[in-house]
Amino acid sequence: MKKIYKLENLDCAVCAQKIENGVNKIEGIKNATVSFMSSKMAVEFDENINLEQKYAEIIKVCKKIEPECTVRG
Repeated sequence: MKKIYKLENLDCAVCAQKIENGVNKIEGIKNATVSFMSSKMAVEFDENINLEQKYAEIIKVCKKIEPECTVRG
């Protein structure tokens, strides 16, 4: 399953790369790609995972790296 998230208030490309790296470390996520230019993150999930739980983990990673960033799904 693949989902696209909008990243609001993403300030720099370096933070985008850090968010991408952090989200890719979350168990149950096959691949995450962050585009700074479009402020979007594409996430591919493993089968049979809890999307709400993974969404909460994604938000936690983003807030740790970029506190002003808001993740909209």
